[in-house]
Amino acid sequence: MKKQIIYVLTALALLTGCSSNGQKTAPATQNFKYTVEQFADLQILRYRVPGFEDLSLQQKELVYYLTEAALWGRDMFYDQNGKYNLTISRALEAIYTSYQGDRASEDFKALELYLKRVWFSSGIHHHYGSEKFVPGFSEDFFRKALLGVDTKYLPLAEGQTPEQLCDAICPVMFNPDILKMRTNQADGEDLVLTSAVNFYEGLTQTEAEDFYTKMKDPKDETPVSYGLNSKLVKKDGKIYEDIYKVGGLYSPAIEKIVYWLQKAETVAETPEQKAVIAKLIEYYQTGDLKTFDDYAILWVQDLNSRVDFTNGFTETYDDPLGMKGTWEAIVNFKDMEATHRTETISSNAQWFEDHSPVDKQFKKENVKGVSAKVITASILSGALYPATAIGINLPNSNWVRAQHGSKSVTIGNITDAYNKAAHGNGFNEEFVYSQAELDLIDKYADYTDELHTDLHECLGHASGKLLPGVDPDGLKAYSSPLEEGRADLFALYYLADPKLVELGLTPDADAYKSEYYTYLMNGLMTQLVRIEPGKNIEEAHMRNRSFVSHWVYEHGKSNNVVELTKKEGKTYVKINDYQQLRDLFGQLLAEVQRIKSTDDYEGARRLIEDYGVKVDPTLHAEVLERYKKLNLAPYKGFVNPKYELVKDASGKVVDVKVTYEESYVEQMLRYSKDYRTL
Repeated sequence: MKKQIIYVLTALALLTGCSSNGQKTAPATQNFKYTVEQFADLQILRYRVPGFEDLSLQQKELVYYLTEAALWGRDMFYDQNGKYNLTISRALEAIYTSYQGDRASEDFKALELYLKRVWFSSGIHHHYGSEKFVPGFSEDFFRKALLGVDTKYLPLAEGQTPEQLCDAICPVMFNPDILKMRTNQADGEDLVLTSAVNFYEGLTQTEAEDFYTKMKDPKDETPVSYGLNSKLVKKDGKIYEDIYKVGGLYSPAIEKIVYWLQKAETVAETPEQKAVIAKLIEYYQTGDLKTFDDYAILWVQDLNSRVDFTNGFTETYDDPLGMKGTWEAIVNFKDMEATHRTETISSNAQWFEDHSPVDKQFKKENVKGVSAKVITASILSGALYPATAIGINLPNSNWVRAQHGSKSVTIGNITDAYNKAAHGNGFNEEFVYSQAELDLIDKYADYTDELHTDLHECLGHASGKLLPGVDPDGLKAYSSPLEEGRADLFALYYLADPKLVELGLTPDADAYKSEYYTYLMNGLMTQLVRIEPGKNIEEAHMRNRSFVSHWVYEHGKSNNVVELTKKEGKTYVKINDYQQLRDLFGQLLAEVQRIKSTDDYEGARRLIEDYGVKVDPTLHAEVLERYKKLNLAPYKGFVNPKYELVKDASGKVVDVKVTYEESYVEQMLRYSKDYRTL
């Protein structure tokens, strides 16, 4: 299964001061405050929604209804991340809002910090690293504080006492050996039993894999995405799927989503969009995965609506077996001017496929329907909130993509917010080798950062094909990092191609060097700021960047293509031969595509485990120390804008108002109160 959503690709996108590529902003941005607050390893930002005021009233109303449909899925994502997350977050909120003790005490401040982190991660595990948070307050303090809250504010189960509530959640919060990892990817372990995600109950990895293997027909050329919208349960010796649908698991939340989708259906821009929304409603009502494929096909074919959205159980990164979708939603509209770049790329998709360095038998003879655009996000939710992607390519089904195509988007206003908030923070000056590389980044990063994302999404994920009979889920836990690496390698290889200069996508033949440098600097060094000392790399995108960077580093040693060199006692990445580096990217792309096309599980395992997982402890310690002095946060997330219907005296909608003043705490408490279903 392809994993099409990418998180910020490089430390450069998160941490440097590059401006966005040609993004137009209204004069109001001069006084717009992008940074909200910073705590732990997180920085909270705001994003603007430029162009919203220029939409028609019908389009604004559509955005509003789709936004409500997005926000009502919040509880499902918390519960998918862990069965105790909703109870713990609500217990913490009850203490936070009603505590009568010393709110300036170290224990209370630590509880406030813990709650903010739980909000950010939609649970008690780190949103990116997957490890469980360690509370900075004592269990004794927590128990006393909880027992001091009026019971009407506590998340008590029927017949449960506050003391029993404490007994249920305290071991989960305070015992480091209980539910240690949200999604465990460690080689050789039972990934189901050792993962805290709430996708499986009462069964082992082998039992789960066997269950779905028996369901699959290797001769089926249009298979559904098995297990995508269900929890797999073993009870009384029987294994069954508990389906997410109206009348099934998560019904209260899904009923709310359906209600607002039905409202959106009444103001759809086009008949095609109306059909998309109707089919999604049908899928939520039935839970039928064939209906989901029908919806995905209609969605891909809807190219004339300016407002667009995704809403559903989509990406499978969080499932240790790479099958079950976590809930997410985004509402957006097309940035008409900025889309020219992505349309140029997608219109040349067949040329890129034909000239790829991979074996001919693994190439698509006819690349279909790669539509691409730059979008303006108007709301983020579920797995896309508070931390979000900068690029998305859907649907994930291999056969749907092959027969009907895909949609690829770059989220322009999110990239713009990252860049503006990070302006002048000193990161490059600390980690870039010399002025020559700094000059490259300063001159070209505006182009190459966004172009890398576009190539990754528009072409990388859309390239290549599986051989007949290959199981799209066969690479299991290695599928996600391998797929993201494949898309990255496709983008990196073509960034240096003269074709991009010919198409007017890069200004000259040297522009690609900026992205090559920042990519390797991130994969070999700077992404380590996100790893705790002594830990391995777990997250799929980090494993992707690590295996790509370390493979080319090791395979280029004989010719000194890339080196880790010392200067004034500090380690730096130094690229000595950019053209040979491109050749290495091409060689690795060919190997990764072979692994994917032939379902070579052992080849995938060796590649990821040998190059993508382990961390050099000495280099790690150095990077952490240098980064600490910059006082930066390695992870970013957002508060959403707030939308309100404006009605006249008769109750008719006459406008939709968007505001940006809500704080992080205000928004999280409001969402918890107003969008509670489970």
